Amino acid sequence: MKIREFGVEMWMNAYENDCELNLAETCVASVTLEQLTQLAGKNDTVLSDIMSMKMTYGAIEGSDRLRDAICTLYETQKRENVVTTHGTIGANALIYKTLVHPGDHVVAVLPTYQQHYSIPESQGADVSILQLREEDGFLPDLDGLKALIRPDTKLIALNNPNNPTGALMAREMLEQIAELARTCGAYVLCDEVYRGTAQDGDGMTVSMADIYEKGIATASMSKAFSLAGLRVGWITGPQDVIAQVMIHRDYDTISVSQLDEYFATMALEAKEKLLTRSRDLTRRNLEVLDAWIEAEPRLTYVRPKAATICLLKYDMDMGSHPLAVDILKETGVLLTPGSAFDMEGYLRIGFANSTEVLQTGLTSLGGYLRRYD
Repeated sequence: MKIREFGVEMWMNAYENDCELNLAETCVASVTLEQLTQLAGKNDTVLSDIMSMKMTYGAIEGSDRLRDAICTLYETQKRENVVTTHGTIGANALIYKTLVHPGDHVVAVLPTYQQHYSIPESQGADVSILQLREEDGFLPDLDGLKALIRPDTKLIALNNPNNPTGALMAREMLEQIAELARTCGAYVLCDEVYRGTAQDGDGMTVSMADIYEKGIATASMSKAFSLAGLRVGWITGPQDVIAQVMIHRDYDTISVSQLDEYFATMALEAKEKLLTRSRDLTRRNLEVLDAWIEAEPRLTYVRPKAATICLLKYDMDMGSHPLAVDILKETGVLLTPGSAFDMEGYLRIGFANSTEVLQTGLTSLGGYLRRYD
């Protein structure tokens, strides 16, 4: 199949390993395995557990213990509603391979993670785009969504919290979207990889899988849990969808690494400690970012309600890609051009790295912007 280059991944592959200050990072500052075992109180047992582990494929659908731990993140999901994957990216790809066929109608929002429109396009689907607008806080216009839905709409693709804007749909909006989906029997796929990072309360917002009988949620250990290196994700959804996914999954996954699943289970069984760490860091850092943007005349933004990233709108006569390259060259600060999300005129910034890295990077970026005053 032909498919577009993945804009954000191409950008990160090209520049992420050579920057001095990574403000394109999307994960809450990663923890080491030593930090994880300390948080989980497993320092005394982890080595013996690993050393006695036979390096077989392990449980094909994901270990029972891990899937049970994943279920604790949801209101109504059971073990049978969950299958593990290679990250959220693998989860999303499996859903599209399973449910979307040539000629099917898919509705996707923009901006979002590019998988959600480029993969169905590459499979011959008819993809309608719902543009998220700054004046709406980058939340979906439900009248606009209703106008795009057809009697034959197969799937509606959402991203909540949204990447790259940090917008967050509350329960009421998700319920309204579910009602619209019921009018045509469409599935609703909600990429929830940033779930757990809301700026209010305990940080954990409702899942589409718990809202709608044909709701499908994808997520992973990467963002709020600071463990992207484990490459453990999952699909949560109706049992008939999970059964269909397994047919495709046998061809490209077989199973997820036992070692990865072991540490993911450890993390989820100590999830409150990891999520508290993430809340403290993201909320502190957003205050730093908010104060900095307030003092920058060339930048505006919609303050994110969740996630670890947001879009900066800039007042400069330069495309986002050359601007991001020049910023990196002159300051060592890595941002992501809005063009990687088909959103020209913006830069995406990540604010969940260490506070020191964020403050140093913002100071350097502010110096760069002074040249255009």
